[in-house]
Amino acid sequence: MAATRQRGRPAAARLGLGIDVGGTGVKAALVDLSTGDLLSTRVREKTPSPATPELVIDIIVGVVARVEAERPISGDVPVGCGLPGVVKDGRVLTAANIDKAWAGVSAEELVGAALGGRRVHALNDADAAGLAEMRFGAGRGKAGTVLLLTIGTGIGSALFADGHLMRNTEFGHIEYRGKDVELRLSGAARERRGLTWAKWAAEFNIFLAQLERWFWPDQIIIGGGVSKAIDKYINLLQSRAPIVPAQFRNTAGIIGAALAAHEVTAPIEGRAGRLARPAQRSTTTEPSAPPKPAAASSG
Repeated sequence: MAATRQRGRPAAARLGLGIDVGGTGVKAALVDLSTGDLLSTRVREKTPSPATPELVIDIIVGVVARVEAERPISGDVPVGCGLPGVVKDGRVLTAANIDKAWAGVSAEELVGAALGGRRVHALNDADAAGLAEMRFGAGRGKAGTVLLLTIGTGIGSALFADGHLMRNTEFGHIEYRGKDVELRLSGAARERRGLTWAKWAAEFNIFLAQLERWFWPDQIIIGGGVSKAIDKYINLLQSRAPIVPAQFRNTAGIIGAALAAHEVTAPIEGRAGRLARPAQRSTTTEPSAPPKPAAASSG
């Protein structure tokens, strides 16, 4: 017999703590894992410069303390942490928009120890954002191939096939005119280069065309900091697939990190945006990013 909810007493929320480390800000909040709603203030501090592991950890401890001061967090609440780089088995393998000293560091061990021995699950920050959008946001219920691009300090990516995440795609590092595409077309790069939205969109469309030739996505979701101004450029973007704004904008990484941490301890079958991890880390196999292509046409 199905359990019944007592009248007048709301069901207890399933909680997760999400941490999102970005190139410009470190954010954290307590998340309702059943709805994606934030149950605390979204706390943000500026990413330190240099963004070494030691300095970033200090900021993480500070933002988590502020969340916990608002709402106590029990020791069994799962903790997820998104970072801008390739993350495998909790270890940061590349460092984009944070200090290169992160490369080779076990973020799970480092953050967990700093938070008093909590179990922490670390993953790529754009993958975390994608999980949130597929579970609760713009990609919810969408079959086929869904591509999320987060555009801010850099360009992050998350690719889903029928709701399953292909981890660590990092499409922001595809070569474009001799450099990583994020160095020319991220939100920060647009401002640095003084591009109008129209000129930026014209170049960004070349990048989109490359991705469409590889993956034929059924939907493209635009998130990250630049999504706040999406009304200024969405009609300038061109693709076969529908382009839609991310529903959660800059909170997606927090929500998705908390979701991922929960699913490591209690995998949810048959749900869009599912991230599964084999029980034995030594046998973990993950799809790799496609080989680096020749430079995209300059148009």
